Amino acid sequence: MLDLRRFRHFVAVAEDLHFGRAADRLGMTQPPLSQSIQALERELGVRLFARSKRSVALTPVGAQWLPHVRRLLDDAAALPGIAARLARGEAGTLRLAFVSTADYSVLPDLVGRYKAAFPEVELSLKEATSDVQVAALLDGGLDAGLIIPPPQASLHASLAYLPLLREPLVAAVPEAWIATGRLAPDPAGLRLAEVAHEPLILFPRPSAPAFHDLITGCYAARGAVPRIGQEAIQMQTIISLVSAGMGMALVPRSLRNLARTGVRYLALEGPVPEVETGLVWRRDDPLPVVRRFVEMAARGS
Repeated sequence: MLDLRRFRHFVAVAEDLHFGRAADRLGMTQPPLSQSIQALERELGVRLFARSKRSVALTPVGAQWLPHVRRLLDDAAALPGIAARLARGEAGTLRLAFVSTADYSVLPDLVGRYKAAFPEVELSLKEATSDVQVAALLDGGLDAGLIIPPPQASLHASLAYLPLLREPLVAAVPEAWIATGRLAPDPAGLRLAEVAHEPLILFPRPSAPAFHDLITGCYAARGAVPRIGQEAIQMQTIISLVSAGMGMALVPRSLRNLARTGVRYLALEGPVPEVETGLVWRRDDPLPVVRRFVEMAARGS
C-alpha cells in the first residue's frame, strides 16, 4: 500500500540532501526519518540515496523518481478540494440529452451559461428524441434531458419536469413552391386548409407524441387533414427534406435559426398552437451537478 508519509520524507531528503535539515523541516528527529527512508527502499527494492559519512546524494533512480513522487503528492493534496467541489456540484460529469429542436432554442444559451459557471464539470451531450430520453433517465443512463414533454399525467412519477420555453409553430416550405406560384404567401399567414393537400413532413408519433399531436391538431382545428409525405426524427433532416421539395413542415419558431437554402419560414394564420420545451430529470437524483443544472435552468437567461 502507498504510504504518503514516507513519500513526503523522501521528497524532503531529496530536496535538502541532508537528513538533519530534512528532519527539522518535517518536525521530527533524524533517526525516525532515516528509518522511514530505509523502509521505503526495502519496500521498493531500490536504492534511492547514496550515503556517506559526509554527504547524501540521490541515486540515478532516485533522481528520476522524484518528479513522479512530487506529482503524486500534489494530486493527493488536491483530493480534499476535489471532494468539496464534487459535493457542491462544481465538478464531476453531467450527461445531458436534448431534442433536435432545442439545439436552435434553449440549448446553446443554457449550456453556455452552465459551462461558464462550472468549467470543471465535464458535460456529455447527446441528441435524442423525447421517448429515448425518458427511457434512459428511468434506467440510469442519463442525468437530465431537454424534451418536448408528453402530457403531464403520463410523465413517470419518478421524474421531475421544468418548462423552459413555449413558442408558436411556423411553416417551413420549399422556396421553389413560392417561386413557381405553387404557393402564394399571405401577409395574414399561411392558411393550412388551403395547403392540406401538400405533403407534410412530420415526426413519427411514437418518438414525440405531444409534438405530433400538436401538429395534426393544428390541421384539425382548421377543418383539414394533413397528407403525411415523409417522417423523420431529426429536425435537421426534416428541414433538408423541405429544402429538397419533398414537402412542407410545421416547426417551432426558433427553427428559423436553422437557415437552409431553398427553405422559407412562414407564419400561420389564426390562433397558432405553441410547442413547449422543458427540462426533465430524476426527482430523487442525489447528484449535485444535476441540482446545479436545474437551478441554472430555473433562473433563465
